[in-house]
Amino acid sequence: MRILRTLALVATLATALAAMGQQVGVTLRTDATFTDHAARTAIERNASTLLTEINAAQAAGRELDFRKFAYDDFAFESLGMLWSNTHFVVDDVEVVERLWPLANGRFLVRRVPLILKPTGADVFGTGHYQEAILEYDRNGRLTDFRLALDTQLSESMENCGTVADQEQHMIIRSWMERFRTAYNTKDITFLDMVFSNEALIITGKVTQTVEGPKVSYTETDKAGYLRKLKRTFNNNAWIDVKFSAIGDHGEAGGCPGISRSKTNANFYGVRVRQEWKSSTYSDTGYLFLLWDFTNKEKPQIHVRTWQPEWVGVGNAKTKLPDEDIFNTINFEEDIQNVFAK
Repeated sequence: MRILRTLALVATLATALAAMGQQVGVTLRTDATFTDHAARTAIERNASTLLTEINAAQAAGRELDFRKFAYDDFAFESLGMLWSNTHFVVDDVEVVERLWPLANGRFLVRRVPLILKPTGADVFGTGHYQEAILEYDRNGRLTDFRLALDTQLSESMENCGTVADQEQHMIIRSWMERFRTAYNTKDITFLDMVFSNEALIITGKVTQTVEGPKVSYTETDKAGYLRKLKRTFNNNAWIDVKFSAIGDHGEAGGCPGISRSKTNANFYGVRVRQEWKSSTYSDTGYLFLLWDFTNKEKPQIHVRTWQPEWVGVGNAKTKLPDEDIFNTINFEEDIQNVFAK
């Protein structure tokens, strides 16, 4: 009986592993105005090959075989770095999503379901659900692989703020996704590129005073911030950063949105709730980024602020008031100074 039970367990395990590496079908929906059916067919085929290879590599505990699908240099870096820091598996055998054409001639496949499985990350238990964004050219070549923003946050960003148009909103959201993924992949090169050389970095910390707890702030420059970040990357086996809407489950506490500068129409501010988890440390707070989209292909971050979500200790803790959370209006003078130099 013990032998039979062992054989049954082995068979069950083999079946589970086989299921993890099985073919993943991809069906992309388009609207009536979509005419590039050759592109859709190529993207469906290559996306299926990619997702199947991800499952096979996860099941076998090996590296991805990039020879099995088409990609460019940027996709090789983005997917390769993510895989080296966090393995994952596609959480479905059939992915049915809309294909979004972009103005630059590329296409997006959003909301691909993943289960992240960082090595040694017991905090995730059996896995951590996350959605991915796949970007392709019309020949079906992968041009980017990044982690998606929280669905609720994406909706909040669409419905809040004063974005000029839907295309600009999608561009901003894409760069927020790349920014967030850079922390999960420990991509210091990308962060060095995206932060302006004159970037202002402001970090809040709860301190105790005679009047009680309050948030005090320190400023640093890009070089100082990146030096500290490199040490953080080196000291953590894994990092998981998530962005969500401000407030309790996004239901209250203010609109994160995307706000446009009144000083310069190319500047946009985005504020979100950031949840940081790593192998040595975790916290939650409010992140604000001031983006300069003068060059839409290479936007720059001029301001990054972080503020703690809670002030005080124990039962005396209170949430940071919405009116105290940084927004674009707080940095209009800084935007003027950028063009005064």
